[in-house]
Amino acid sequence: MGPGVPVTALLVVGDVVTDVVARPAGPLAPGTDTSAEIRLLPGGAAANVACWAASSGAPEVRLLARVGADSADWHRAALTAAGVRAHLVVDQQAPTGVVIAVVDRSAERSFLTDGGAANRLAAADWDDALLAGAGWVHLSGYLFFTEAGRGVAARAFAAAREQGVRVSVDPASTGFLRDLGVARFLALVGSADLLLPNEPEAALLAGAADPGEAARRLSTPARTVAVTLGAAGALAARDGELLARTPGLRATAVDTTGAGDAFAGGYLAALLAGAEVREALAAGCRSGARAVTRVGARP
Repeated sequence: MGPGVPVTALLVVGDVVTDVVARPAGPLAPGTDTSAEIRLLPGGAAANVACWAASSGAPEVRLLARVGADSADWHRAALTAAGVRAHLVVDQQAPTGVVIAVVDRSAERSFLTDGGAANRLAAADWDDALLAGAGWVHLSGYLFFTEAGRGVAARAFAAAREQGVRVSVDPASTGFLRDLGVARFLALVGSADLLLPNEPEAALLAGAADPGEAARRLSTPARTVAVTLGAAGALAARDGELLARTPGLRATAVDTTGAGDAFAGGYLAALLAGAEVREALAAGCRSGARAVTRVGARP
């Protein structure tokens, strides 16, 4: 990084998708209709993190993602309104990805995912200039589940290392992690400075049901692991030792979609502001608590 260049920007790399959020009035009735509240909203794990980081006070947030020409203008406008500088590659062949999120009465969600254009973000879409003034690069775990995504993630890792920029990764999905393979995923993200799994992802990656033990196993001298625990809060470990734990905040949950993205955005914004790990955990939990009180994954 050149002299006199502030390193306060956050660069997020990953997915922008269109969320179809369905909240059925009750259990799905096979073969007939079930009344539901259905909303069409902008989403995508990477885009959500970027928006929550901007909402949490990060002075500059950039996003690199690929969208279809069918909805590029809508997504760019939503990101700009949220305070994110959107670097969107417009795909003329594949439509924007779509995620159908079915949210039950307990606010738990299940996803049906069509990655669309998001699965085509590739190494050729990377530009080292995106790192100018960046203090962190955050990579959505969804990148690692496609060959093209692994290519851009590798470019981002290499450029960040060359310029001394720290890298975080959100593992994203237990289902896709199982498909890819735990050992392969851990090898791909081995040089990350920060992992941000939720409790089930940490358990799968570490082979340990206890989240504290999972965080300790996944942490190294060069890597912090912050595990979200839902309503119970979050904890962090480094070099095999528990660093901090913070309780969750009371919130009336209506939709947990994007709660982990909100935590990541709040956590990274706090780190960029110079917070210690305990303060960053608390900031992430505040964002997560805000996220679950509203339908959709954005602030």
